[in-house]
Amino acid sequence: MFDAPAPAVDLDAYFRRIGYDGPREPTLDTLRAIAFRHPDAIPFENLDVLLGRGISIVPSDVDAKLIGAGRGGYCYEQNGLLKRVLQALGFQVEGLMARVLWMAPEGAPPRPRSHQVLGVTIDGETWLADAGFGGCVLTAPLRLFSDEVQDSPHGPFRIVDTQTNGVAERQVLADLSGRWAPLYQVSQGAWAEVDYEQANFFTYTHPSSHFTWSMTVGRTTPIARYALKNNRFTHRDVTGAVVEQRDLSVDELEATLRDVIGLPVAPDWRPVLGKVVAWGTPS
Repeated sequence: MFDAPAPAVDLDAYFRRIGYDGPREPTLDTLRAIAFRHPDAIPFENLDVLLGRGISIVPSDVDAKLIGAGRGGYCYEQNGLLKRVLQALGFQVEGLMARVLWMAPEGAPPRPRSHQVLGVTIDGETWLADAGFGGCVLTAPLRLFSDEVQDSPHGPFRIVDTQTNGVAERQVLADLSGRWAPLYQVSQGAWAEVDYEQANFFTYTHPSSHFTWSMTVGRTTPIARYALKNNRFTHRDVTGAVVEQRDLSVDELEATLRDVIGLPVAPDWRPVLGKVVAWGTPS
């Protein structure tokens, strides 16, 4: 499946999808522009898992879904697409892997590495890029090996040294209205494309993966972050402060997916959305 070169991504179609018509040189400004627009145009979502369809990360399937069909996806789809786009533009890009800390109880045992991110090297410096982290996705690249607070269009971030079982990692934290919240820990060392196939299969099939038993959806616009965890809708401003939070009915959930998140809601989603509302918001 991954033993042959990936087909070339249609850059014109991708840029139409995200609304970008700027320069295509492999510069930091170009990377920043793409990182800002991608999460607004291509939402984070795991509907296909709940619909029993599985998740293909074969490039042609990802492009057909995220570019052609107007759908979103989760990290392996989002960052797999972003990696191929950046490589086509001439960027030096490596696939990396992270262990998620977001919403984990303090003192909880380490989770497995399950989140794909990207390392983009520009003028000898490595920048973290991530278009696939739900309602707290990055909207700007971050210096992976800087300990300083780094501004973004959606609030400050920090990346600090840490370790898991003696193995060095870089922990990414977001400033949520004055509270530093850990997102994930990035492991050093590049992953080959074939390495993500097994991790992706685990993510959409294993009963311990929350994607198999809950709905996670997110869209980040220039002025807001919108998130759905099952039927709990949360609207945050660019500082991370909560503007609105409430539980939605099936009709409201369907309308929010269509009108706020921007997904092409299909009739066969309705039974799954009914189950999502019945599940309620996970603790």
